[in-house]
Amino acid sequence: MDKLLEIDHLTKVFTLGSMLSRVRITAVDNVSFYIKPAEIFALAGESGCGKTTAARMILGFEEPTSGEIVHKGKRDEKSKDKKVWFTEGVQAIFQDPFGTFNPLRKVERYFFETIRNYGLASDDGEAVELIKEKLNAVGLNYEEFSGRYPSEFSGGQLQRVSIARALLTEPTLLIADEPVSMVDASLRMSIVNLFKKLKEESGVSVLYITHDLATAYYVSDRIAIMFRGHIVEMGPVEEVLMNPKHSYTKLLRESVPEADPTKRWSERISLSESEHEEYLRQGCKFAGRCPGAMDICKSEEPKDVYVGNVFVKCHRYVNPTQP
Repeated sequence: MDKLLEIDHLTKVFTLGSMLSRVRITAVDNVSFYIKPAEIFALAGESGCGKTTAARMILGFEEPTSGEIVHKGKRDEKSKDKKVWFTEGVQAIFQDPFGTFNPLRKVERYFFETIRNYGLASDDGEAVELIKEKLNAVGLNYEEFSGRYPSEFSGGQLQRVSIARALLTEPTLLIADEPVSMVDASLRMSIVNLFKKLKEESGVSVLYITHDLATAYYVSDRIAIMFRGHIVEMGPVEEVLMNPKHSYTKLLRESVPEADPTKRWSERISLSESEHEEYLRQGCKFAGRCPGAMDICKSEEPKDVYVGNVFVKCHRYVNPTQP
C-alpha cells in the first residue's frame, strides 16, 4: 500500500453574515495530498490558513463541500451512518490536553471505557496490562497515572496521556492538531521525539498540524505549506524549508526568530490587507503581501507546478521568463 491516506481536491466553503449580506469564504480550497505508511507529514501555516478545517474534515467533524477522502483504499461515504469505517485505525490528538479530559473524572476511566467500547480486553487484569504497555510507550508508568485527575498532571504529562489513550486501539494514523503549542518549550521536543519513535518502532503515520516550522522541520518527512485555504508549496521537508520557492514559505521561514541579538528585526512589519480580504481576493491570495507580485498575480490564480520534486503554486514558475 503506497498511500495510507489520500486527500483529493478537498474543499470547504463557509457562508458568513446575514440573509442580506452573505459572504462565502472558501476555508479549504481544492487541497490534495497523501500520507504514506510510517510517515510523518506536516501541514503548516499561520493561524486561519485552513489546516485545522482540513483536519476536521478528515476526522468527520466537518462535511466537505467537495472532494474525496480515501483511507486504506476506502472512499469516504457521504451518509453519516457509513462514516464508521474511518474510525478504524485513526486517532486524534488535540491542542489542549486539559480540554480533552473532564476535570472531575479520573483519567484512567477514559482508558477503561475505550478498552470496553472497543472490546480490547477480556477482563480488568488484561485491561491494566494493556494500559501499562501504552503508558510505557510514551514514557509514563501506571503508578504515576492511576487514581489521578487531569489537574494532577503537568501539560506535558497530560499530552503524553492523550497519546497513550490514542494508542490503545493500535492506530495506523494519528492526526495531531498543534499538539505541542500549549506545552512548555522544554517539553516540546519530548513530544515530537515520541512521534518519531512511534513512526520508527511501530510504523505509525502522523498528520502533524502546526504553525511551528522548527518542530515541523525536525519531525517531518514531508511538509505542505498552507495559505488562505491553498497549499502553496509541498515536498520533502529539507527542500521546502531549506530552499523555499514560494514567497510565503520564505516569509514564514524568515519570521522564525533567531537567538542572536545582531539579527533582530529592525523594520516594522505591516500587512497590506486583512485576512478577510485575502480570502476574497482574485488571483493569488498572497499577491497583496508578495514582494515579487506581478500583474498576472492579481487577476489569475496560479497553476500547480512541480519544480523538481517540490510542488509550488506560483506564477513565477509557470512563466519562468518573467522576473
